[in-house]
Amino acid sequence: METKNYLIRETEFNDYEYFVRWETDKDVIRYLSFDEKRTYEDVVKEALYSKLDETKLDFTVVARATGKPVGRVNITRIDSHSDSLDITKLYIGERDMWGKGMGREIVMEVLHYCFTFLHMERVTLDYYTGNKRAAALYERLGFKNEGIARNATKKDGKYYDLHLMSLLRSEFFGESV
Repeated sequence: METKNYLIRETEFNDYEYFVRWETDKDVIRYLSFDEKRTYEDVVKEALYSKLDETKLDFTVVARATGKPVGRVNITRIDSHSDSLDITKLYIGERDMWGKGMGREIVMEVLHYCFTFLHMERVTLDYYTGNKRAAALYERLGFKNEGIARNATKKDGKYYDLHLMSLLRSEFFGESV
């Protein structure tokens, strides 16, 4: 996948060193379900198991200008019978990239990939209570609220609610239903 400013490519082994740095940074994982004490081994083990699961895809976001990884996207629960999937992780790990509109550009490209290349009818995602930036972005992109999954995730021994959202193919392409 490509945008004006980013390449979104399959994750490579060398990307894990970036993931470990980002996924142990309290500010990066503030609204992500990663325990603070994640290790390099935890990240690599999770990624290797993920590669064996055909219902999951793992991507790295790379800045065109530098060629360096700046973020990560995980797609899970790919269901070819129901034509649905979940964008499970989507984050920008490099702090100097925050607040520059990067999220919209990446989410739009990932959605295009899901609806066009993977032929999905429905894409879901969720976000933590309090993550106002994510909520505003997803609403601007046309996602619809589906409710709150109470105590749906656990991080460092504490449970958190997740706001569930979905977007349909017709909504993404602006087709009348």
